[in-house]
Amino acid sequence: MAGAAAEQRRLATVVESWLGRPVLIVGDAMLDEWRFAESDRLCREAPAPVLTLRRRISAAGGAANTAVNVATLGGRAVLVAPVGADVAGDELHDCLDRAGVWDRTVNQPGRPTPVKRRMLAGNQILLREDSGDPDDALDPEGVTRLLTALNCATEELRAAAGEAPTLVVCDYGLGALPAPVRAWLVEQRERYATVALDAHDLADWRGLAPTVVTPSFAEATRLLARAGGATRPTAGTELHLEHPLGDPSDGPSELTVGAAPGGVRADDVADRPALEPSRTDRPGPVGEPTPSEGRVALTGDGLSVTGTGVTVNTQAGDGVDRAVLAQSRLAELRAHTGADVVAVTLDTEGAVVGGADGEPRRSHSTPVPASHAVGAGDAYLAAMTLALAADAPLPTAAQLAQLAATITVSDTGTCVCRREDLLTALNQPTETMSHPAVVGGDELDAIVAEYREAGRSVVFTNGCFDVLHRGHVRYLEQARALGDLLIVAVNSDDSVRRLKGPDRPVNPVEDRAALLAALACVDHVVVFEEDSPAALIEAVRPDIYVKGGDYPPELVPEAPLVRRLGGQVHTLGYVPDRSTSAIIERIRSHSQDREPDPSAYTNDRKPDPSLSSRTQAS
Repeated sequence: MAGAAAEQRRLATVVESWLGRPVLIVGDAMLDEWRFAESDRLCREAPAPVLTLRRRISAAGGAANTAVNVATLGGRAVLVAPVGADVAGDELHDCLDRAGVWDRTVNQPGRPTPVKRRMLAGNQILLREDSGDPDDALDPEGVTRLLTALNCATEELRAAAGEAPTLVVCDYGLGALPAPVRAWLVEQRERYATVALDAHDLADWRGLAPTVVTPSFAEATRLLARAGGATRPTAGTELHLEHPLGDPSDGPSELTVGAAPGGVRADDVADRPALEPSRTDRPGPVGEPTPSEGRVALTGDGLSVTGTGVTVNTQAGDGVDRAVLAQSRLAELRAHTGADVVAVTLDTEGAVVGGADGEPRRSHSTPVPASHAVGAGDAYLAAMTLALAADAPLPTAAQLAQLAATITVSDTGTCVCRREDLLTALNQPTETMSHPAVVGGDELDAIVAEYREAGRSVVFTNGCFDVLHRGHVRYLEQARALGDLLIVAVNSDDSVRRLKGPDRPVNPVEDRAALLAALACVDHVVVFEEDSPAALIEAVRPDIYVKGGDYPPELVPEAPLVRRLGGQVHTLGYVPDRSTSAIIERIRSHSQDREPDPSAYTNDRKPDPSLSSRTQAS
């Protein structure tokens, strides 16, 4: 029992160590939409259920969900991806903002945001409607803008973290990563310390030399099939795993199990020790399903690969599952991908992981309905990447990745694993230190000292925050992602009047502090009377000081003080068209537009004289 507790603490230490790890995610971002309906009758036009929509949920999907998982697990996630200028794109931006992902997506007018819409009744998926054509390639201008965003995001992460960032590539064949972008990433490989690759077609990424690849069993099989033209053929009756000509571009590749071309069906020989010579050359059906496409037999000398698919001898080894097949080819998969680590995911059957030591590692998962497992691979990829980036041993990274994927599949929807969920699964405490959110300046020293003693980094920012809006929230979420603790200093009412004029603040400091304290990304709020936060900065000595704006950190007035105290200075851009002054101006102009027209009063309807006198007196 003590050994299990020690192992859990060891794993939890790795989870703590990857906090704030800079990760750049690039690839096919999409929106997942879930529509929950009820049905109690069939329509008269056809034997189809009549659905009544009860609830709708939107979530980040694809590369965007990988970015969300990196952020919720505690990493510093930046997403670069093309996103359409449409309603789905707006919803996707909101999903990223809520998760604290640094949204560096590139707007692509005329190219829709890919969407997967699922309709469910009784928790059963009835249909899925996909929009977004993978043939809608980026135009040359779009490619240029995407490469610019990649370069800027890489430099931004390096400057923020003071180290080379990690790169995660999510290529699901939806057109976000055309050849020029792939070539740029291969050329710039040395700028990234750790590189993770999740791609439907791994052959497109030769030369990237990733740290880890996470193919599904089908994707691994396809790579081996394409690379296996020089391998020896297999003699005897064979079972053939055939890929359709067009693999779906939005999910795992499809595999069909049946007899190999020119062979015979497995059932024809199941009860006979050997084939009758007269039947060995009878043409067999290609791709005919067997009762379980995930279970095949293995040849005596291992899995044989042909140029058209994966074949195994039906007379050898009964009931060998996909994990055994994957384990037997891990070395070849590493050779063909150039990866240090290969993790072949097996859906609800877990995963098989192999590294340079040649020792395969098997992890298991609990079978769940398919509607519960959407995006579980993204959680697996995020946790595996963060663990390897934090220099965790491969067995530890594999354990944490499988745990992250497993604990997300408890309900229908797109899977997201939070750091708190992972620590809870490891029986580690996740509650924060018991201090009030709004604190006084005299309390702050002791609070910061306690956090520092626990090894947590402190982020500090300040401002008026008069009318809290989306720009503020996104700014604070990004600031919180830079460290373990966010302290927000708020100007008092008198201070705001001196800085902004006699008609400000609109909201008193008590309201402003309470709203800030209610945000999940804000740990503590403190009010200061001075025009400058210099005294608080001296007291807090923040590891990172954050200001909003598009100017360089060198122009921040507090920068020399922060650096003298050993801290870093970062500036974060605001959301366009979101500012307190602009919002107040719109409210005022709207109010003026609605002023009553004096001409609306007629001569026979005069105001009450007593009312007029009371008004003048007031």
